[in-house]
Amino acid sequence: MVTMSRTMDIDSIRGRRQFLENYRVELTEWAPPVSVAFLVLLIFLGAMLQYRMGYMGSRYVATRENLTQALQNVSPVVENDTDVSNIPVVTDALSASVPVQTAEMTQKMEEVYALNSDCTGWISIDGTVIDYPVMQTPDDEQYYLNRDFDKKYSAYGCIIADTDSCIGTGTAAENYTDGTKPSTNIILHGHNMKNGTMFGSLDKFRDENFTKNHPVIKFSSLYEDREYEICAVFLSQVYKKSQKDVFKYYQFFNAESEDEFNGFYRQIKKESLYDTGVDAEYGDEFITLSVCAYHVENGRLVVVGKRIK
Repeated sequence: MVTMSRTMDIDSIRGRRQFLENYRVELTEWAPPVSVAFLVLLIFLGAMLQYRMGYMGSRYVATRENLTQALQNVSPVVENDTDVSNIPVVTDALSASVPVQTAEMTQKMEEVYALNSDCTGWISIDGTVIDYPVMQTPDDEQYYLNRDFDKKYSAYGCIIADTDSCIGTGTAAENYTDGTKPSTNIILHGHNMKNGTMFGSLDKFRDENFTKNHPVIKFSSLYEDREYEICAVFLSQVYKKSQKDVFKYYQFFNAESEDEFNGFYRQIKKESLYDTGVDAEYGDEFITLSVCAYHVENGRLVVVGKRIK
């Protein structure tokens, strides 16, 4: 009995081994076809996903382009038969009608703008090292305070256009019907570097003779070249908000009336270190260059030019 039992156990073990070996052989035979089929399925699904995403992406681009074109083709809005001077406008769901920009950038500024779209112009003054792009970031006025044109850290920073200054688009030749008119006063800020770079060389304009020999500030918007003749150079400061009856030159951007214009003009002439011999009248435009000075706490040296071109 014992011998038969052992023989059955051995036969049972041999049978299981044979089953396992046959199972492994079957798996080995089936593995390549299954693997290939699974790989093909993955490739197919990947191709379908890529096609779908490409299709959706192309549809998005097409939709965006169609929407842009549609917005540009919206007819001018005329209410109560009021003449709107035939200026084309676009309308979106969140804002009122605004002029369409039809002027083209100058070639030199288009190249600079392509490198950094925060650039809004270029300033240069003969007899100084001032020959720099002007940056404007409405959401963060101080963004370029310690960054260079490439947005990398720099103690020199950039020349910054005040966020309340409208540089303007289009051209004076078209009376800005091809864009938007600049504000009455454009204010630019820059660091007073000890080596004279950035706005450090504005100190030279404390000398009346230097101003007479270098009276023109050249400022180009993205669309036109402008020139301003210096009409005032004075020392000032940034006052506390609570201080009243003081001249805060840095708060004047648009003249809402002739009295407001004359008030600013009279004050800069009164504050000027000397008479430049340049006069201005209501309707003129200014550019104001502001840099730190050290005659008082929060002192500023200010150079103001009247547009002549």
